Amino acid sequence: MKRSLQHLLILAAGLHLAGRVALADQPGVVRSEFIYETAPFPSCHASTIAESRSGLVAAWFGGTHEKHSDVGIWVSRQIDGRWSAPIEVANGVQYHKADGTVHRHPCWNPVLFQPKTGPLMLFYKVGPDPRTWWGMLMTSEDGGLTWSHPCRLPEQIDGPVKNKPVQLPDGTILAGSSTEYDGWRVHFESTKDLGRTWQRIGPVNDGVEFGAIQPSLLFLGGNRLMALGRTRQGKVFRVASEDLGRTWGSMTATELPNPNAGTDAVTLSDGRHLIVYNHTSKGRSPLNVAISQDGETWRMALVLENQPGEYSYPAVIQTADGLVHITYTWKRQRVKHAVVDPTRIVPSDLP
Repeated sequence: MKRSLQHLLILAAGLHLAGRVALADQPGVVRSEFIYETAPFPSCHASTIAESRSGLVAAWFGGTHEKHSDVGIWVSRQIDGRWSAPIEVANGVQYHKADGTVHRHPCWNPVLFQPKTGPLMLFYKVGPDPRTWWGMLMTSEDGGLTWSHPCRLPEQIDGPVKNKPVQLPDGTILAGSSTEYDGWRVHFESTKDLGRTWQRIGPVNDGVEFGAIQPSLLFLGGNRLMALGRTRQGKVFRVASEDLGRTWGSMTATELPNPNAGTDAVTLSDGRHLIVYNHTSKGRSPLNVAISQDGETWRMALVLENQPGEYSYPAVIQTADGLVHITYTWKRQRVKHAVVDPTRIVPSDLP
């Protein structure tokens, strides 16, 4: 155990060991794999994962490169322990009836979410860039095998901008969202009817003291929630609610570094909180996992990647069997999937 902890601390500091220590050598790691080895697109980013009633489903955007008009939303399903070949389920083709023209915009940031009742939901964005994109929603009644026709979300509703929503005790789906056209500002969106109607809450920051986007939501007990996410200020932000997201307090910085890169977090079934993030002030390596008892004080848990390159934009869920599933961008070339047993994680102090 002592040897494993020494390796973990060295890795967390971002050092490169001769004969690199494998991810599997760290306590709690069950499996690490690529979701696909080859695909019809050269570049991918912004993966998401959900546990449907039929099993795990992952999605991401893929195409020539980010912002290219051929970028679409691709989906893979885990069947008998193996991931299916990627299938494109959405694109940004827009038909203009007025003049009969056709335009194609890039797609962005898919988010999968399985409500307690109702179909699997797939949110994504379409538009030239994050300042002008709009939210879209598709649903699947068969665990991601087939999908409904995409519907555009209402004006001023973006949907979950990167990370999964949560479902509150009364069934309300609460999504963390953000905008980039008036400074980087975080807001929240809720729906009581599986996306047919929405309420917008916020924004909760002014975009000046903190330029913040892409929140994840944690349950702190009772009516208390916490959101964590990406900033331009070098730290992961936190902002809390005492009334299940109806109102929010002041945004502050956590102790966790953030190199202006996406994060994701989840509250575990045992009440602890887990975040996946890049523990660095610059670049997108290493990619790390940290654990907290209260959402405020964090301890190092795992290092998923620490070699040169981009390892970024994680998504994380806990499945019904208690395991934690993480997907992330691997060098913009593939999507990687890691499985972790959180009961076996051995936390250590942050480097």
